[in-house]
Amino acid sequence: MKNSLIKTDQEKKMEKLHWESLKWKSQFLLMDDELLFINRLLNSYVFEPKTPNLFERLMDYKSRIKKTEDNIDKIKSCLIIHESELGGVMECLGKSCEKAYQMEHEVIEAEVMSCIEDFQNLKLEIFNYAGGILRKNKPNN
Repeated sequence: MKNSLIKTDQEKKMEKLHWESLKWKSQFLLMDDELLFINRLLNSYVFEPKTPNLFERLMDYKSRIKKTEDNIDKIKSCLIIHESELGGVMECLGKSCEKAYQMEHEVIEAEVMSCIEDFQNLKLEIFNYAGGILRKNKPNN
């Protein structure tokens, strides 16, 4: 009974990888909400209509947002498969299973971090641009 409470090194490593995966999924959920807001902003009529190249700029942002959404969907799919493989790794007796899973985890981690960084940069660019050309509605006095 006492042995069932003690985690092996492999169990600890796999638990850490699982928690990292959960953290990434949580970050993607937040990004989904942010993307929804940004899409609504870009499709709204709150921009000064006389802004030079407004249409082209908005279309570029919409295109880049779409690519970001597609990339997020691709990574989420990989992450779902990756998490489902975790149980198999726990049942595998050899170090080769653990090592292969760890390597796959590191590849996914690099993709996640790159995606998050790219999105943060795009979001900053959009907000900086939008902040300067929003309509200035004067309150009715």
